[in-house]
Amino acid sequence: MALAPASRDSAVRWARATLPSTPTSIRFRWHYQDEHVKYAGRGTARIVAPDSLRFDYVGPLGWGSGAAVVIGDSVAWADPDKNFRSLVPAIPMLWAAFAMVLPPADSAAVLGTQLADTAHQRQRTVCRFAQVEDTLDYVVTDSAGRESRFEAEWRRRGKVVARSRSQFDALGRSANARVEFPEGPARLELTVVAVDTAAIIPPALWRSRR
Repeated sequence: MALAPASRDSAVRWARATLPSTPTSIRFRWHYQDEHVKYAGRGTARIVAPDSLRFDYVGPLGWGSGAAVVIGDSVAWADPDKNFRSLVPAIPMLWAAFAMVLPPADSAAVLGTQLADTAHQRQRTVCRFAQVEDTLDYVVTDSAGRESRFEAEWRRRGKVVARSRSQFDALGRSANARVEFPEGPARLELTVVAVDTAAIIPPALWRSRR
């Protein structure tokens, strides 16, 4: 759809509003599948605004466990690195799976629109952060009394890298998510089990395990 230039300040405020205002711990179950393997396990994401995320996961026997720290859209460290990057090959989509958005980069063009569907009591907010090579699209659909969702798509040089779709719970938080990687093809699914918005996150968790 056609998008008009939007206010950067408004986009920054909107993105920050999707992030937790207090240290938050999210426990989840995960399933990963590609052409060769299927894995499942459980994990925990610990998030501290404005841009820090500690990701811990446990897989089936033979696959083991791992952890990583993400700062913004970069991996500060991952152990084991290969397992984490196989499970999460697109960092922006990890944030999107939890219905969270990082503010646009200074170099990004910001576009957006809002669409109201009064017949179905539904409103859609569309926001695009476009850079020279990367474009991130976000769509939030608010449906009165029905399913509301958060969708994201990441394109690099016009080619889709990943798509994410999350369903909201009654509190407007991600309840489950499905992230697809067309090139793989591969799919990662997350189901939120519990959310603690008063989590105590020890400083040592941000340091590398090695």
